[in-house]
Amino acid sequence: MRPSMFRSVKSAVARSSSAHVARRGYSSESVPERKVAVLGAAGGIGQPLALLMKLNPLVSRLSLYDIAGTPGVAADVSHINTRSEVAGYMGDDQLGKALEGSDVVIIPAGVPRKPGMTRDDLFNINAGIVKSLCAAIAKYCPNAIVNMISNPVNSTVPIAAEVFKKAGIYDEKRLFGVTTLDVVRAKTFYAGKANLNVAEVNVPVVGGHAGITILPLFSQATPKANFSDEDIKALTKRTQEGGTEVVEAKAGKGSATLSMAYAGAIFADACLKGLNGVPDVVECSYVQSSVTDLPFFASKVRLGKNGVEEILGLGPLSDFEKESLETLKPELLSSIEKGIKFANQS
Repeated sequence: MRPSMFRSVKSAVARSSSAHVARRGYSSESVPERKVAVLGAAGGIGQPLALLMKLNPLVSRLSLYDIAGTPGVAADVSHINTRSEVAGYMGDDQLGKALEGSDVVIIPAGVPRKPGMTRDDLFNINAGIVKSLCAAIAKYCPNAIVNMISNPVNSTVPIAAEVFKKAGIYDEKRLFGVTTLDVVRAKTFYAGKANLNVAEVNVPVVGGHAGITILPLFSQATPKANFSDEDIKALTKRTQEGGTEVVEAKAGKGSATLSMAYAGAIFADACLKGLNGVPDVVECSYVQSSVTDLPFFASKVRLGKNGVEEILGLGPLSDFEKESLETLKPELLSSIEKGIKFANQS
């Protein structure tokens, strides 16, 4: 969370201790009622994400769903003295109840890659999970903002779009691939290299959400730092391989779950602020887009009461960034097409 979000969390906790203020420190007039559902809430990303969403004062109802383990996570998180009321749901028969009335649905559901599992194995499992969850969203909360975290995001967002189209409820303004972790990493690595206060750093990241499809635009980073071409290439490579860095550090026993939960919480907070009419909320996200010739692409997006208010252009690119953009396009297109093909299989 940003410093402003931390401050709002602290104030929420402080106010919730007063028994004289309605609804645990919030009046319904000052803050709209918002239900957020987390699908996959008992998993490695889901649990810390559930905690962070419980700390968000913009959430009034927090719905936690998974195929197993959710009652315990919900009971644990529900004891935290913040605004939202927590409910846990488990199994297919409770998915509808978990989703009904949701304003924002966050999907970190899926399995991590395990030893002996090919990338195709991983794709087929997670793509199948996403396909079934999106069918339920179409049925029970068709107007919700959907935040897709389940990998591979480059493919799962197109899968979701196809499922929603078949159900007749697709609104491209309400479907987002969460690429915020790439931005978080780019900011952290850039600030560390330049010895800057990371809270003041901004780095747009465009493209997709895997390997070379991740393109941090360090030429547009602020504050400006004087880096050599080699420095920029090294920072770009580290941002692209951030997930691998964590997997190796965890010695194969896990992936980037905590930082992903943090990034997911930041993006969900931005969506909630947009829904509530806060002006000029801009985040990078992977959405249906005409910024390039690809049907889906991550770039800066202005968020509002309908989800996407405006997709912003790429801005001026360095020669290295122009070259990298052309290099990533075939791989990103292949991932998009793979998702669409999977969604349209019976």
